[in-house]
Amino acid sequence: MDNRQAIGSWLSGPRAAAEDMGVDFGYRGQRLGLPQDGPGSVAPLGRRFGAIFVDWALCVIIVYGLITRGGVNVVENWALAVFFVLSALTVGTLGFTPGKRLFRLRVVSEAGGRLGFGWALIRSVLLCLAIPALIWDRDGRGLHDRLGRAVQVRM
Repeated sequence: MDNRQAIGSWLSGPRAAAEDMGVDFGYRGQRLGLPQDGPGSVAPLGRRFGAIFVDWALCVIIVYGLITRGGVNVVENWALAVFFVLSALTVGTLGFTPGKRLFRLRVVSEAGGRLGFGWALIRSVLLCLAIPALIWDRDGRGLHDRLGRAVQVRM
């Protein structure tokens, strides 16, 4: 085997090496029974980051204007609390936050229906811890979505 090929596979990661050996992983969301493209498919990472940025900015504006009245020392702590409430209530009732709605995303249960409020609450707690949101599976779902039995899809 050529040394350049070995270095290339090491840099590409285990998935690329497995695909070179003929393993078929399918598309993101195939194991969940979701379509490959269009409405109902797994939400792309860029849209999810955009949605969480909009939601966080909204929470910071709410806290800065209504709770701390301009005090910048505790804005981040209060913003996290407001973010938790926003996420739990809106995902548990509507299926999306304002940012997700803007980016045309929805949170649904693994079975495809509306995510129950209890699961939305678990998902929101894990999302606020941040670490579970940074660990993904091959379908592109964060650990907070997996443990909350949820998947983010396009509308």
